Amino acid sequence: MTFLHLTFYSTFTLSSLGLAFHRTHLISALLCLESMMLSMYIALSMWPIQTQTTSSTLMPILMLAFSACEAGTGLAILVASSRTHGSDLLHNLNLLQC
Repeated sequence: MTFLHLTFYSTFTLSSLGLAFHRTHLISALLCLESMMLSMYIALSMWPIQTQTTSSTLMPILMLAFSACEAGTGLAILVASSRTHGSDLLHNLNLLQC
């Protein structure tokens, strides 16, 4: 395993651990999701360079498009929840109380 692979794996793992253990605010969960997407985007961008193929060069662009849609949806949910509940705490967003 090269240093580059180790960096991508550790970045993705630390982001998922941050998402699993620090779930108090919605903005911190969104930041962890964005860092996971960023590490996956960089890994997908470096993969065709390392394998010297051009067949999978569209994958990082699709990943970036889905990441932008996910960020927009997350920010819309953040604004809606802060307007209705007054804060972005995740324990206020219980679906059983609706």
